Amino acid sequence: MKAIIVHGPKDLRIEERPVDALGPGEVRLRLAAGGICGSDLHYYNHGGFGAIRLREPMILGHEVSAYVEALGPGVDGLKPGQLVAVSPSRPCRTCRYCQESLHNQCLNMRFYGSAMPFPHIQGAFREVLVADVVQCVPADGLTPGEAAMAEPLAVTLHATRRAGEMLGKRVLVTGCGPIGVLSILAARRAGAAEIIATDLSDFTLSLARKAGADKTINTASEPDALAPYAADKGWFDVLYECSGAAPALVAAIAALRPRGVIIQLGLGGDMSLPMMAITAKELELRGSFRFHGEFATGVGLMKKGLIDVKPLITQTLPLSDALTAFEMASDRTQAMKTQIAFG
Repeated sequence: MKAIIVHGPKDLRIEERPVDALGPGEVRLRLAAGGICGSDLHYYNHGGFGAIRLREPMILGHEVSAYVEALGPGVDGLKPGQLVAVSPSRPCRTCRYCQESLHNQCLNMRFYGSAMPFPHIQGAFREVLVADVVQCVPADGLTPGEAAMAEPLAVTLHATRRAGEMLGKRVLVTGCGPIGVLSILAARRAGAAEIIATDLSDFTLSLARKAGADKTINTASEPDALAPYAADKGWFDVLYECSGAAPALVAAIAALRPRGVIIQLGLGGDMSLPMMAITAKELELRGSFRFHGEFATGVGLMKKGLIDVKPLITQTLPLSDALTAFEMASDRTQAMKTQIAFG
Protein backbone atom coordinates (compact mmCIF):
# COMPACT_ATOMS: atom_id res chain seq x y z
CA MET A 1 0.00 0.00 0.00
CA LYS A 2 1.02 3.64 -0.43
CA ALA A 3 1.61 5.89 2.57
CA ILE A 4 2.53 9.57 3.04
CA ILE A 5 5.78 9.71 4.98
CA VAL A 6 7.77 12.69 6.26
CA HIS A 7 11.54 12.21 6.51
CA GLY A 8 12.44 15.75 7.58
CA PRO A 9 11.63 19.40 6.85
CA LYS A 10 10.25 19.72 3.30
CA ASP A 11 10.98 16.03 2.68
CA LEU A 12 7.63 14.35 2.06
CA ARG A 13 7.45 11.08 0.14
CA ILE A 14 4.78 8.66 -1.03
CA GLU A 15 6.22 5.23 -0.32
CA GLU A 16 5.13 1.61 -0.21
CA ARG A 17 4.53 0.08 3.21
CA PRO A 18 3.21 -3.35 4.21
CA VAL A 19 -0.38 -3.74 5.39
CA ASP A 20 -0.70 -4.68 9.07
CA ALA A 21 -2.21 -8.07 9.91
CA LEU A 22 -5.85 -8.10 11.00
CA GLY A 23 -6.33 -9.36 14.55
CA PRO A 24 -9.17 -9.96 17.04
CA GLY A 25 -11.20 -6.84 17.81
CA GLU A 26 -9.77 -5.04 14.79
CA VAL A 27 -11.11 -3.70 11.50
CA ARG A 28 -9.29 -3.41 8.19
CA LEU A 29 -10.16 -0.12 6.55
CA ARG A 30 -9.74 1.33 3.07
CA LEU A 31 -8.94 5.01 3.64
CA ALA A 32 -11.39 7.48 2.11
CA ALA A 33 -10.26 10.98 3.11
CA GLY A 34 -7.64 12.58 5.31
CA GLY A 35 -7.35 16.18 6.50
CA ILE A 36 -3.98 17.91 6.83
CA CYS A 37 -3.66 19.23 10.39
CA GLY A 38 -1.48 21.97 11.82
CA SER A 39 0.77 19.38 13.46
CA ASP A 40 1.22 17.63 10.09
CA LEU A 41 2.31 20.98 8.65
CA HIS A 42 4.77 21.55 11.51
CA TYR A 43 6.38 18.18 10.81
CA TYR A 44 6.46 18.90 7.07
CA ASN A 45 7.64 22.51 7.22
CA HIS A 46 9.89 22.44 10.28
CA GLY A 47 10.54 18.84 11.28
CA GLY A 48 8.48 19.24 14.45
CA PHE A 49 7.30 21.90 16.87
CA GLY A 50 8.71 23.07 20.18
CA ALA A 51 10.74 20.29 21.75
CA ILE A 52 8.97 17.63 19.65
CA ARG A 53 11.24 16.72 16.73
CA LEU A 54 11.27 14.02 14.08
CA ARG A 55 13.91 11.39 14.83
CA GLU A 56 12.86 8.84 12.22
CA PRO A 57 10.60 8.74 9.14
CA MET A 58 6.96 8.86 10.13
CA ILE A 59 3.64 8.31 8.38
CA LEU A 60 1.64 11.49 8.87
CA GLY A 61 -2.06 12.00 9.44
CA HIS A 62 -4.71 11.58 12.11
CA GLU A 63 -7.87 13.20 10.67
CA VAL A 64 -9.30 10.38 8.58
CA SER A 65 -12.38 8.57 7.41
CA ALA A 66 -12.46 5.14 5.81
CA TYR A 67 -14.61 2.35 4.43
CA VAL A 68 -14.78 -0.94 6.30
CA GLU A 69 -13.07 -3.65 4.27
CA ALA A 70 -12.92 -6.62 6.65
CA LEU A 71 -13.77 -7.46 10.26
CA GLY A 72 -11.45 -9.29 12.61
CA PRO A 73 -12.59 -12.07 14.95
CA GLY A 74 -15.07 -10.92 17.58
CA VAL A 75 -16.08 -7.73 15.76
CA ASP A 76 -19.72 -6.89 15.16
CA GLY A 77 -21.76 -3.73 14.74
CA LEU A 78 -20.02 -2.77 11.49
CA LYS A 79 -20.36 -4.09 7.95
CA PRO A 80 -18.10 -4.11 4.89
CA GLY A 81 -18.49 -1.00 2.76
CA GLN A 82 -19.67 1.15 5.67
CA LEU A 83 -18.15 4.63 6.07
CA VAL A 84 -16.62 5.31 9.48
CA ALA A 85 -14.83 8.20 11.13
CA VAL A 86 -11.62 6.87 12.67
CA SER A 87 -10.56 8.26 16.02
CA PRO A 88 -6.77 8.56 16.32
CA SER A 89 -7.06 8.43 20.12
CA ARG A 90 -5.78 5.03 21.27
CA PRO A 91 -5.23 5.09 25.04
CA CYS A 92 -3.98 2.00 26.85
CA ARG A 93 -7.06 1.96 29.15
CA THR A 94 -5.01 0.54 32.02
CA CYS A 95 -2.73 3.35 33.29
CA ARG A 96 -3.66 5.54 36.26
CA TYR A 97 -5.09 8.33 34.06
CA CYS A 98 -7.15 5.98 31.95
CA GLN A 99 -8.53 4.51 35.16
CA GLU A 100 -9.53 8.06 36.14
CA SER A 101 -11.27 8.49 32.73
CA LEU A 102 -8.61 11.00 31.67
CA HIS A 103 -7.94 9.06 28.50
CA ASN A 104 -6.42 12.01 26.66
CA GLN A 105 -3.69 12.05 29.33
CA CYS A 106 -2.87 8.36 28.92
CA LEU A 107 0.71 7.50 29.85
CA ASN A 108 0.92 5.07 26.94
CA MET A 109 -1.11 6.93 24.31
CA ARG A 110 -0.71 5.75 20.71
CA PHE A 111 -2.03 8.81 18.88
CA TYR A 112 -1.64 8.54 15.10
CA GLY A 113 1.18 10.55 13.56
CA SER A 114 2.91 11.69 16.75
CA ALA A 115 6.65 12.17 17.23
CA MET A 116 6.23 12.76 20.96
CA PRO A 117 7.36 9.19 21.85
CA PHE A 118 10.20 7.25 20.26
CA PRO A 119 9.80 5.10 18.28
CA HIS A 120 7.24 7.48 16.78
CA ILE A 121 3.59 6.54 16.50
CA GLN A 122 2.98 6.04 12.80
CA GLY A 123 0.05 7.93 11.31
CA ALA A 124 -3.07 7.12 9.32
CA PHE A 125 -2.25 8.56 5.88
CA ARG A 126 -2.03 5.13 4.25
CA GLU A 127 -4.28 3.38 1.79
CA VAL A 128 -5.10 0.53 4.16
CA LEU A 129 -5.37 0.99 7.92
CA VAL A 130 -5.98 -1.65 10.59
CA ALA A 131 -7.72 -0.07 13.59
CA ASP A 132 -9.37 -1.18 16.80
CA VAL A 133 -13.12 -1.46 16.40
CA VAL A 134 -13.62 1.05 19.24
CA GLN A 135 -11.93 3.69 17.09
CA CYS A 136 -14.51 3.35 14.33
CA VAL A 137 -17.64 5.52 14.59
CA PRO A 138 -20.31 4.88 11.92
CA ALA A 139 -20.61 7.94 9.69
CA ASP A 140 -23.59 6.90 7.57
CA GLY A 141 -25.09 9.95 5.85
CA LEU A 142 -21.88 11.97 5.91
CA THR A 143 -19.44 12.48 3.08
CA PRO A 144 -15.89 11.12 3.56
CA GLY A 145 -14.68 14.71 3.90
CA GLU A 146 -17.17 15.51 6.64
CA ALA A 147 -16.35 12.30 8.52
CA ALA A 148 -12.65 13.18 8.42
CA MET A 149 -13.47 16.46 10.20
CA ALA A 150 -14.58 14.57 13.32
CA GLU A 151 -11.09 14.77 14.82
CA PRO A 152 -10.60 18.57 14.81
CA LEU A 153 -14.25 19.02 15.81
CA ALA A 154 -13.63 16.75 18.81
CA VAL A 155 -10.69 18.95 19.83
CA THR A 156 -12.98 21.97 20.07
CA LEU A 157 -15.77 20.06 21.79
CA HIS A 158 -13.27 18.97 24.44
CA ALA A 159 -12.12 22.59 24.79
CA THR A 160 -15.72 23.73 25.18
CA ARG A 161 -16.23 21.15 27.91
CA ARG A 162 -13.05 22.45 29.62
CA ALA A 163 -14.41 26.01 29.41
CA GLY A 164 -17.46 25.13 31.50
CA GLU A 165 -20.78 26.98 31.38
CA MET A 166 -21.17 28.66 27.98
CA LEU A 167 -24.82 29.73 27.95
CA GLY A 168 -25.07 33.49 27.46
CA LYS A 169 -21.29 34.01 27.54
CA ARG A 170 -19.26 36.52 25.55
CA VAL A 171 -16.53 34.64 23.71
CA LEU A 172 -13.29 35.74 22.06
CA VAL A 173 -11.54 33.40 19.61
CA THR A 174 -7.95 34.26 18.68
CA GLY A 175 -6.66 32.44 15.61
CA CYS A 176 -9.10 31.38 12.89
CA GLY A 177 -7.55 28.28 11.45
CA PRO A 178 -9.68 25.14 11.46
CA ILE A 179 -9.57 24.83 15.26
CA GLY A 180 -10.55 28.45 15.73
CA VAL A 181 -13.48 28.29 13.31
CA LEU A 182 -14.65 24.96 14.73
CA SER A 183 -14.45 26.56 18.19
CA ILE A 184 -16.91 29.18 16.97
CA LEU A 185 -19.30 26.42 15.89
CA ALA A 186 -18.85 24.54 19.17
CA ALA A 187 -19.29 27.62 21.37
CA ARG A 188 -22.41 28.69 19.52
CA ARG A 189 -23.90 25.20 19.78
CA ALA A 190 -23.17 25.36 23.55
CA GLY A 191 -25.09 28.64 23.89
CA ALA A 192 -22.57 31.47 23.57
CA ALA A 193 -24.36 34.82 23.20
CA GLU A 194 -21.61 36.79 21.45
CA ILE A 195 -18.53 35.59 19.56
CA ILE A 196 -15.76 37.81 18.25
CA ALA A 197 -12.87 36.31 16.31
CA THR A 198 -9.41 37.66 15.45
CA ASP A 199 -6.78 36.60 12.95
CA LEU A 200 -4.17 38.00 10.56
CA SER A 201 -5.85 36.68 7.39
CA ASP A 202 -8.93 38.13 5.70
CA PHE A 203 -9.57 34.76 4.08
CA THR A 204 -9.82 32.83 7.34
CA LEU A 205 -11.83 35.63 8.93
CA SER A 206 -14.36 35.42 6.09
CA LEU A 207 -14.93 31.76 6.97
CA ALA A 208 -15.20 32.67 10.66
CA ARG A 209 -18.05 35.03 9.77
CA LYS A 210 -19.76 32.31 7.74
CA ALA A 211 -19.40 29.99 10.75
CA GLY A 212 -21.34 32.45 12.91
CA ALA A 213 -18.89 34.91 14.45
CA ASP A 214 -20.74 38.13 15.30
CA LYS A 215 -17.68 40.22 14.47
CA THR A 216 -14.23 39.54 13.06
CA ILE A 217 -11.06 41.60 13.49
CA ASN A 218 -7.92 41.51 11.38
CA THR A 219 -5.27 42.34 13.97
CA ALA A 220 -2.67 42.88 11.24
CA SER A 221 -4.57 45.84 9.79
CA GLU A 222 -6.27 46.81 13.08
CA PRO A 223 -3.69 46.08 15.80
CA ASP A 224 -5.55 48.09 18.46
CA ALA A 225 -9.07 46.90 17.65
CA LEU A 226 -9.38 44.94 20.92
CA ALA A 227 -8.45 47.95 23.06
CA PRO A 228 -12.06 49.15 23.59
CA TYR A 229 -12.92 45.73 25.02
CA ALA A 230 -10.33 46.26 27.79
CA ALA A 231 -12.33 49.12 29.34
CA ASP A 232 -13.71 48.59 32.85
CA LYS A 233 -11.45 45.55 33.36
CA GLY A 234 -12.61 43.72 30.24
CA TRP A 235 -15.57 42.37 28.32
CA PHE A 236 -15.21 38.70 27.42
CA ASP A 237 -16.08 35.76 29.66
CA VAL A 238 -14.21 33.06 27.71
CA LEU A 239 -11.16 33.04 25.46
CA TYR A 240 -10.40 30.26 23.00
CA GLU A 241 -6.71 30.92 22.26
CA CYS A 242 -6.12 28.99 19.04
CA SER A 243 -3.11 30.78 17.55
CA GLY A 244 -0.32 29.69 19.88
CA ALA A 245 1.09 33.23 19.51
CA ALA A 246 2.06 35.20 22.61
CA PRO A 247 0.93 38.62 21.24
CA ALA A 248 -2.57 37.26 20.63
CA LEU A 249 -2.79 35.84 24.14
CA VAL A 250 -1.50 39.03 25.80
CA ALA A 251 -3.95 41.25 23.91
CA ALA A 252 -6.81 38.89 24.70
CA ILE A 253 -6.03 38.79 28.43
CA ALA A 254 -6.49 42.55 28.58
CA ALA A 255 -9.96 42.14 27.04
CA LEU A 256 -11.11 39.44 29.48
CA ARG A 257 -13.35 40.42 32.36
CA PRO A 258 -12.47 39.43 35.93
CA ARG A 259 -12.75 35.70 36.55
CA GLY A 260 -12.79 35.01 32.84
CA VAL A 261 -11.60 31.65 31.53
CA ILE A 262 -8.70 31.17 29.11
CA ILE A 263 -8.75 27.95 27.10
CA GLN A 264 -5.36 27.42 25.50
CA LEU A 265 -5.55 25.27 22.38
CA GLY A 266 -2.83 26.74 20.18
CA LEU A 267 0.51 24.94 20.32
CA GLY A 268 3.26 27.35 19.37
CA GLY A 269 5.87 26.63 22.01
CA ASP A 270 6.27 28.17 25.46
CA MET A 271 5.02 31.74 25.90
CA SER A 272 5.60 34.50 28.41
CA LEU A 273 2.41 35.43 30.25
CA PRO A 274 1.32 38.67 31.98
CA MET A 275 0.97 36.97 35.35
CA MET A 276 0.10 40.18 37.20
CA ALA A 277 -2.95 40.71 34.99
CA ILE A 278 -3.96 37.06 35.35
CA THR A 279 -3.64 37.32 39.13
CA ALA A 280 -5.30 40.71 39.57
CA LYS A 281 -8.30 39.80 37.43
CA GLU A 282 -8.49 36.29 38.91
CA LEU A 283 -8.42 34.71 35.49
CA GLU A 284 -8.40 30.95 35.04
CA LEU A 285 -5.90 29.51 32.57
CA ARG A 286 -6.96 26.04 31.40
CA GLY A 287 -5.11 23.88 28.96
CA SER A 288 -7.03 21.74 26.49
CA PHE A 289 -5.27 18.81 24.87
CA ARG A 290 -6.77 16.45 22.32
CA PHE A 291 -10.03 14.67 23.30
CA HIS A 292 -11.48 11.21 23.72
CA GLY A 293 -15.21 10.69 24.25
CA GLU A 294 -16.00 13.88 22.33
CA PHE A 295 -15.09 12.19 19.04
CA ALA A 296 -18.32 10.19 18.81
CA THR A 297 -20.27 13.23 20.02
CA GLY A 298 -18.89 15.26 17.13
CA VAL A 299 -19.87 12.61 14.58
CA GLY A 300 -23.37 12.58 16.06
CA LEU A 301 -23.71 16.37 15.84
CA MET A 302 -22.70 16.31 12.18
CA LYS A 303 -25.05 13.45 11.36
CA LYS A 304 -27.96 15.34 12.95
CA GLY A 305 -27.13 18.48 10.96
CA LEU A 306 -26.41 20.47 14.14
CA ILE A 307 -22.86 21.36 13.07
CA ASP A 308 -21.94 21.90 9.42
CA VAL A 309 -18.25 21.49 8.64
CA LYS A 310 -18.53 21.42 4.84
CA PRO A 311 -17.67 25.13 4.32
CA LEU A 312 -14.33 24.57 6.06
CA ILE A 313 -13.15 22.01 3.48
CA THR A 314 -11.54 24.31 0.94
CA GLN A 315 -9.49 21.85 -1.15
CA THR A 316 -9.49 18.11 -1.85
CA LEU A 317 -6.58 16.62 -3.82
CA PRO A 318 -5.76 13.02 -4.77
CA LEU A 319 -3.10 11.00 -2.98
CA SER A 320 -0.77 11.40 -5.96
CA ASP A 321 -0.77 15.17 -5.35
CA ALA A 322 0.04 14.93 -1.62
CA LEU A 323 3.03 17.28 -1.86
CA THR A 324 0.90 19.92 -3.60
CA ALA A 325 -1.77 19.44 -0.93
CA PHE A 326 0.73 20.11 1.87
CA GLU A 327 2.03 23.23 0.14
CA MET A 328 -1.52 24.44 -0.41
CA ALA A 329 -2.49 23.72 3.19
CA SER A 330 0.40 25.91 4.33
CA ASP A 331 -1.05 28.94 2.52
CA ARG A 332 -3.52 30.64 4.85
CA THR A 333 -4.64 33.02 2.10
CA GLN A 334 -6.44 30.20 0.30
CA ALA A 335 -6.72 27.15 2.55
CA MET A 336 -8.77 26.44 5.64
CA LYS A 337 -8.83 22.64 5.55
CA THR A 338 -7.07 20.81 2.75
CA GLN A 339 -7.93 17.15 2.47
CA ILE A 340 -6.46 14.25 0.56
CA ALA A 341 -8.76 11.79 -1.23
CA PHE A 342 -7.39 8.26 -0.92
CA GLY A 343 -10.05 6.46 -2.94
